[in-house]
Amino acid sequence: MAEALQDLLGLGNGQRLDAATSDYIAYLAGQPVDALRTTERQQLAQASNSALLSIQALSKKSYKAVVASADSHASLRESIPALAGDAQQLGRLISSLDSQVEHFAASVSKAGDSKAIARRRQVLKLLDNADRLTDLMQVPALLSSTASVSPLGVSSTLDLYSHIQRLGALYPDSQLVSHVLSESEASILRLAADLINTLKAPNLKLAATLRTVGWLKRAMPDLISWAPAQDMIPAVFLICRFITLAATLDALEPLRLLAEEERLGQGKPGQPRASTTGQHTERFLKRFIEVFREHSFGIVSMSKSVDTNIGGGGGAAPDSPDLVHPLPSALSTFPIHLVGMLLEPLRLYLPAVKDKVARESILTQVLYCAGSLGRLGADFGMLLATVGVSEWVDLVKRHRLLAGRLESVIGDYR
Repeated sequence: MAEALQDLLGLGNGQRLDAATSDYIAYLAGQPVDALRTTERQQLAQASNSALLSIQALSKKSYKAVVASADSHASLRESIPALAGDAQQLGRLISSLDSQVEHFAASVSKAGDSKAIARRRQVLKLLDNADRLTDLMQVPALLSSTASVSPLGVSSTLDLYSHIQRLGALYPDSQLVSHVLSESEASILRLAADLINTLKAPNLKLAATLRTVGWLKRAMPDLISWAPAQDMIPAVFLICRFITLAATLDALEPLRLLAEEERLGQGKPGQPRASTTGQHTERFLKRFIEVFREHSFGIVSMSKSVDTNIGGGGGAAPDSPDLVHPLPSALSTFPIHLVGMLLEPLRLYLPAVKDKVARESILTQVLYCAGSLGRLGADFGMLLATVGVSEWVDLVKRHRLLAGRLESVIGDYR
């Protein structure tokens, strides 16, 4: 039926119908004749009118986009051939670029020692490590500022200096690292000088001493390589404390001058009696012995702690070539020098003191001083015979007798 209808409508002459047309013809073939005569015409008119209204609404709403699309499609006739030409030209350029890249790669691989390429690589490495290099250049200033912040800053400074030394060992050919290392060494030298000045403080305590000595032990091996730290630090400590002791004793110079006048005035006729009784000499000697006793005991006792702290025992190192005559430790000979400082004023000025009670008072102070150093293994009581003190033996006997009685009383009390 549908084929006959196609022939009737003149659509069967080999034309290929679209799907919509084929479906409509099949629909007409299935309808009765009366429906085709009456209602189909109305339905077609209504569908045509609805389609017209839809087309009009669409054209009113989207005519600009349709016009622009039509213009764009019209320009495709020119742009597509131009794009094809550009694509062909790009293909030719890519081939040329590929050949140039191959030539550059071959030239670079054959000229690995090119100065320009090496310089470029160096610049790139410097650019990548710019932050690290900036931090490295700030190390000397950081060393100078950190040590003055607090005692903990000294430890941080020494840790930072150790890090710089490791960098110097890893990069010995780097000019920047060598420059930073040299400036860091100057900062550590200033730090070591400050630490040594700390050891000269008048009222230096043991805790501060051990802390300062520990820092010097870390700093000095890098500054002084010709001597071990366990030999140098005790000597430096003794020198610093000796300087402090000498400065304190020098403050007694006005009293010494008065004592010197009394000593020189003895035996001269016409001198007043008050100037030859030895009052100024007594004041000078008592004050001298008092200062000497306080400082000498502290020097020797703290020096023993320093030796223990740094592990120094004196003598030559195990690998030292001079094993027959090793140098003694500084502490082993220092008390002799200290005692000489005390005995010389006694020998010179004690004869000017004529009063027996005053002489015994001075010698009692000397006895206590000898006992204090004796607890540290530096008793010098036997050396007083060399200064001409005749009553020294009787004074020692009396004090020993009193000490024995005191121990007896204490034992009975217990």
